[in-house]
Amino acid sequence: MRRSLATACLTAGTLALSLLVGSPAHAADPIYDPVPTAQVQSRLGLVLSEYTSFPKSEPTPAPTDGRLMRQARINTIMEVPDGSGRRAVPDLNGKLYFVEGGVPHVYLDVAGTFAPQFFSGRGLGQGFGYVAFHPDFKRNGKFYTIHTEQASLTTEVPDWQQAGTILFHGVINEWTAGDPAAATFEGTRREVLRIGFAGQVHGIQEINFNPTARRGDADYGNLYLAVGDGGTGVRNTEPQNLALPHGKLLRIDPLGTNAASGAYGIPPSNPFVGQAGKLGEIFSYGYRDPHRFSWDRATGRMYLGHIGEHAIEAIYEVRAGDNMGWSEREGAFVFDKASTNPCDKIFPLPADDAGYTYPVAAYDHDPAPGWNCTSDVGVAVAGGFVYRGRDVPALRGKYVFGDLVDGRVLYTEASEMRRGRTPATIHRLALFNAAGESVRMQDLSAPGAPGDPNRVDLRFGTDAQGELYILAKANGKIWKVTGTREFASGAVGNTSVRDTMRPTNWAPVTPSKWQFRNGQVILAEAGEARPGPRRPFEYAVLTAGPVFGAVEVTGEVRLDTPVEVTNRDVIIVFGYRSDTEFYYAHVSTDNTILPHNGIFKVNNADRERIDYQWNGRSLGANPAIVDAKWHTVRVKHLPATGEIAVYVDGARDPLMTAKDTTFTSGRVGFGSFDNIGRLRDLRVTGTPAT
Repeated sequence: MRRSLATACLTAGTLALSLLVGSPAHAADPIYDPVPTAQVQSRLGLVLSEYTSFPKSEPTPAPTDGRLMRQARINTIMEVPDGSGRRAVPDLNGKLYFVEGGVPHVYLDVAGTFAPQFFSGRGLGQGFGYVAFHPDFKRNGKFYTIHTEQASLTTEVPDWQQAGTILFHGVINEWTAGDPAAATFEGTRREVLRIGFAGQVHGIQEINFNPTARRGDADYGNLYLAVGDGGTGVRNTEPQNLALPHGKLLRIDPLGTNAASGAYGIPPSNPFVGQAGKLGEIFSYGYRDPHRFSWDRATGRMYLGHIGEHAIEAIYEVRAGDNMGWSEREGAFVFDKASTNPCDKIFPLPADDAGYTYPVAAYDHDPAPGWNCTSDVGVAVAGGFVYRGRDVPALRGKYVFGDLVDGRVLYTEASEMRRGRTPATIHRLALFNAAGESVRMQDLSAPGAPGDPNRVDLRFGTDAQGELYILAKANGKIWKVTGTREFASGAVGNTSVRDTMRPTNWAPVTPSKWQFRNGQVILAEAGEARPGPRRPFEYAVLTAGPVFGAVEVTGEVRLDTPVEVTNRDVIIVFGYRSDTEFYYAHVSTDNTILPHNGIFKVNNADRERIDYQWNGRSLGANPAIVDAKWHTVRVKHLPATGEIAVYVDGARDPLMTAKDTTFTSGRVGFGSFDNIGRLRDLRVTGTPAT
């Protein structure tokens, strides 16, 4: 959330209303931009090789929400723990697939087993949500599933239910295969537990066993259940109520019998065992939508991706007894669920804050200007895994996760994710297909099923060796991470331009606005808009040297417009063919509107933003230059692959990246829109165009 959010709320008059009716008093003002920095683009990129794909499946009943209209609503991939190498993939619409040799087949029809009660056509997580195999599956044939049933179609009574009219049940079943090695399931099942929910979202999201626990360990064979708050509203206090399972991470022994129902056991090491009025099943609490969790195979630490309400997508390190705060907290902020102003929800923590566990990594929603503070921004974290495999050494020790909506793939260093410390820096990974071409997940997941074409529905999985897989519901495909490469790592060539700072080697749009002295190219007077497509107002083109194909442009720039002006900028021109055909890198103090701080193309039409960092709403790469000092800017353009990267002040990681193949050659230049600035020490190296 940014300045535009506050403006929108004031315009709507909601702030005045909140003051009149008396929202709870706070010692500080509300926070509209809780995580002001953007994710850092990494030079590191994942090579994704297609592993398998799944047939079209349909929700039951037919959905009215376009977000459910996917090719296949695959939720994860995991290896069956029997040494067979088979992989298991659940589809929310009802099928459990086994994948052998990259080919999927149906192992179990969960939807058919529980029809007509089975329900997958409303909430985003409803249906056959997850599967977990007992670590002794090879011997005992046992595995566990979550599925959703419509409350009005069943006579079963939940073990627990929240306040309000119960709309659906989340049900855990134990299945016992007569032959664990068989290609399809034959055997028995029994119900383990059932939870009633009054909303249609935030049910039981994942179940799993701790893969780091070994036989004889206290945690061996214990089943963890991530139970959401039911999505019944921000004023729901049940995640803090230790007498209910809603908004909790539960831990049970599915083979035990000491629970009240006798259908499972409660591990004696659970933090609230034996305490009056508290469920012994609870491991930790205070969750809104605890979506995915995993364990670091090297350290045993447990990490959980938590989908936020108003602003914060978070990764938590989870320990027994933790309270993550919802709905008193959202991330590391006070959440004012009683406020009548929908924009004033996030506040600083009080000085005497205690009793809550806060994220080890987090990012915010960055809504578009004019957001009404209640509608879905389209941001949700997809929890992942700390990579401990062997095939991709550059990933070791990195917690790889992403945003399930737009498909950004992110990482933090596991060594930086420490409770009670500054949240870890989040890096954005570049992506490449098996041919080595730069792509985004939207590219890989399209064409998909009907619905939002830009919604990837990203998920992650691993195999027994810890190798990483990426899934997209949009087209029902799974890719394996088979390697890494650096973005724009190709060579540009070694032809250099001499005398780049000689005044006679420059051709300005308006010569009277320019000065050439002391080895500097100076735009001394702000440019003005010109007829034709929207493009930089004033620039000068370097006429010396050849027209380049692949090229690297390095120079020192200074923004001479006063620092009090937020939209101050200069541009580096490259691929220049004519006044209406060129690329430019816009380096600016502001990164909150479409025209600023990005990579752009002018192709006989208004300038088009092409960099990967713009979120499509309100935020691009972190500001390039915020002061009046000299800064080194380097632009690298590889026309053969379309890769473009912009680096600032010698950083190895690019500030901005893009892929575009429109212009394969051109000249370079320097300028601005309506600001002033200067350039010195320009170096141009590359391969002359043929």
